[in-house]
Amino acid sequence: MIRFLALMCALVTLTPGAVLADTVLLVPGYLGSAQSWRGNNIPYGLSRAGWLDAGHLSLGPRGTFIPRRKVQGKKRSYTLDIPTEAPLVVQADLIARYVALVQKRHVGERVILVGHSAGGVASRLAMVRYPALKVYALLTIASPHLGSGMADLGRSVSNSPLSWFAPFMGANTINRSRALYHDLGHEGPHNLLGWLNRAAHPTAHYISVIRTKDGNVATGDSMTVGWRQNMNFVPALRGRARTFGSIGNHALRPADSVLIAQILSRL
Repeated sequence: MIRFLALMCALVTLTPGAVLADTVLLVPGYLGSAQSWRGNNIPYGLSRAGWLDAGHLSLGPRGTFIPRRKVQGKKRSYTLDIPTEAPLVVQADLIARYVALVQKRHVGERVILVGHSAGGVASRLAMVRYPALKVYALLTIASPHLGSGMADLGRSVSNSPLSWFAPFMGANTINRSRALYHDLGHEGPHNLLGWLNRAAHPTAHYISVIRTKDGNVATGDSMTVGWRQNMNFVPALRGRARTFGSIGNHALRPADSVLIAQILSRL
């Protein structure tokens, strides 16, 4: 009987349909887009590590567009578009919609969200709001999980007379982003981030890439100090996240493809 069970387990392991594959969704940050990833050749870099570029997901008048072609391989990545100036809930709901579509296209396969900056926070909110999606892992890069002083500054400006002149100076993003600034300010009972950080989080792999200007994790980058990028400081995730340091400024860069591939290979 024991030998029979062992044989059955081996057959299941060797059956092609039973092999788990992974799909990565690359989520842009504030004022970013799919070009933030593609302009830095990150999908290409991931493809060299085995994560084939499956194309781009976008929204249109008739809903979400998904590429018709299917890449051959067990691992793939997609870029996607979201309205990065919109409130976090709007972004999160669209991310969840993309996840559901990808899961429908690649039935039974694992989905990994890789979010840059605010995109990492929006991705985490999507996982909390839609736990039934069962996202396998969340990897965030330079994401202000505990809030950002720059968001507080943006909110102050958007609520001041300076916002009246923003459209004339080509800076109307300050007004369009007012609700997002409130969401991403220093977390507390007054904003969405304060609620999110204390809400129940689904079981998943949580990984924080902490961007630092000088290699000191406490320093952080030009937008967010290091400890605010660390999901281990989120009350609901204490001790559940893995952290990696990355020297550089806040923006994405080509070398991130190597870092992402190395981290994902450990899952």
